[in-house]
Amino acid sequence: MSDMRDNDRAPRGDNDGDSRRDGDDRGPAPRRSKGFFKKKVCKFCAQKLKIDYKEGDVLRRFTTDRGKILPRRITGSCAKHQRALAVGIKRARALAYLPYVVK
Repeated sequence: MSDMRDNDRAPRGDNDGDSRRDGDDRGPAPRRSKGFFKKKVCKFCAQKLKIDYKEGDVLRRFTTDRGKILPRRITGSCAKHQRALAVGIKRARALAYLPYVVK
């Protein structure tokens, strides 16, 4: 009886024409332009700012409304200053200049 069940199944890899890779008559998908990309400049490099854990208002701009540290691709800071920024935010949290979590 198990032989009949195994024979009733479709062989693996057979999608009965559902695959778009085989026989796609629609042609290539239209490309969407992403527009002009402006390179973000590190504020700390450009304005010669120092990252100080005692300046909670400055560090608050680099956290989300929930208290998470924003990534480099959003802040635009360079790798060197992003690492220093993360350390500064963590020190400010430990000394209660910044909250760990905002409710």
